[in-house]
Amino acid sequence: MRDQPRLPTSPGFWRSPLRGPWLTSVLGLVLLAGITVLFVTGLVSYAAYNPGLSPVNDQTPDKGLLGFYLFAWPTDPVWLYRLTQGTHVTLGITLIPVLLAKLWSVVPRLFELPPARSLAHALERVSLVLLVGGGLFEFTTGVLNVQLDYVFPGSFYPLHFYGAWVFFAAFVAHAALKAPAAVRTVRRRTAGTAGTAEHPAAALADTLVAPRPDPPTVSRRGALGLVGGASLLLLVTTVGQSLGGPFRRTALLAPHGTADPGGGPNGFQINKTAGYAGITAADTHEDAWRLVVTGRTGTVRLSRAELLRLPQHSASLPIACVEGWSTADQWWRGVRLRDLAALAGYDGAPPDLFVESLQRHGAFRHAALRANQVADPRSLLAFRVNGEDLSPDHGYPARIIVPAAPGVLNTKWVSRLTFGDL
Repeated sequence: MRDQPRLPTSPGFWRSPLRGPWLTSVLGLVLLAGITVLFVTGLVSYAAYNPGLSPVNDQTPDKGLLGFYLFAWPTDPVWLYRLTQGTHVTLGITLIPVLLAKLWSVVPRLFELPPARSLAHALERVSLVLLVGGGLFEFTTGVLNVQLDYVFPGSFYPLHFYGAWVFFAAFVAHAALKAPAAVRTVRRRTAGTAGTAEHPAAALADTLVAPRPDPPTVSRRGALGLVGGASLLLLVTTVGQSLGGPFRRTALLAPHGTADPGGGPNGFQINKTAGYAGITAADTHEDAWRLVVTGRTGTVRLSRAELLRLPQHSASLPIACVEGWSTADQWWRGVRLRDLAALAGYDGAPPDLFVESLQRHGAFRHAALRANQVADPRSLLAFRVNGEDLSPDHGYPARIIVPAAPGVLNTKWVSRLTFGDL
């Protein structure tokens, strides 16, 4: 069966002259650096939700030891989540051509026979299945989330989180086995001694090199250039959604790219409209809407007019979402959360805060904020943005805005604030 060139288990089936240890090693080293950054920024993104604070923030309740690293998410600098999540999403999309090229370069090894020559070889093959399957799963679910296309079963958060740990464990094992050889291969090629078409004896010793290759149509450096060009194209057509401003128009492949969705002070990006969230004019009318504030001294109900008579403060803050998009700084105005905590009986350091929305469905119609977020003077229950009242789609009559917090924690259409340890 191995000698039948029509079967992928035969070395003669694979005819590309481009496959070889040098191309695979270069692509592997790029992925080694890139995927490490992806994993770290992904863990950071998960920590930003403060999942240890309250079950409503934790979309992966069975994380167990996988949450060992979690920490209280800070409010400084205000662009922190914008940077980390923008890097995570943009880099992930940029690496797609590199990942596909790497998988193409090693595909003959997936069909090697016998499947296991020893216990060590069997373990390596199992790790390879987890590596390839995990990589495709993580990149696919990540892209679908960016595109707001939730066709996969279950919630994105636990699927992507657990998948990341499985994939990265296999990735670390594979890197430990292959990275030293990859570095040596790249260095030998630089010195002119690698196994290539110019050194057929060394090349044939590697199973990646076709024994009877087709005539070359492009060099390996040319192929690497094509992969790099594809990654650069994805970078240029994606990164603008994270940079915001005039760069947004270049983000042609991002749902929140191109121009802002409208003009005027409220004409910046959103994820959910009031209609999608089930918010009606009757819910937010000044005669019907009241903010319920609960704390140490009991419960008070405040109309919007009463809230506007409280001391008003302003803060210049962006919005950054898990899909990688963000806005430039918007000028928000409203009541400080710590002042509302004082109104509820917390005159000293404010406690944690549980926020509830008028939103009728969706995973983040509730959110919890840590005490450090409540205490920050820039954390507001905002009523106005850029000099005008909030529009319905931006959270009228009131919304939360907290520095450096993921967008879903900046709850819109707020109906209730409950202060206390969570």
